[in-house]
Amino acid sequence: MISSNVSSLMSNQVYMNNSAQNVANINTDNYVPRNTTITDTQNGATKANTSLATDNGSQQSQTDLSKEITDQINLEKTTATNVQAIKTQNEMLGSLLDIRG
Repeated sequence: MISSNVSSLMSNQVYMNNSAQNVANINTDNYVPRNTTITDTQNGATKANTSLATDNGSQQSQTDLSKEITDQINLEKTTATNVQAIKTQNEMLGSLLDIRG
């Protein structure tokens, strides 16, 4: 169970890195942002998939700041949830070891 939370954290980190790069290039001419999607794998983990957005031919950066900020808020909440789940699982395992010991 912890491994799926760790997998989610790693996928969210890739997503956040891509989003941060998009925001950092908000004033870069001809910049085409990276899109990130997170998918489930067969073993119950998650995977971040990165691709370039469709180039609309604009001479300015094509980064949508409102999308990036909204995505970052969601990623922050997802990360906090996964961290709390890992902490809870760790406490439960510790309790089980204390009972057994």
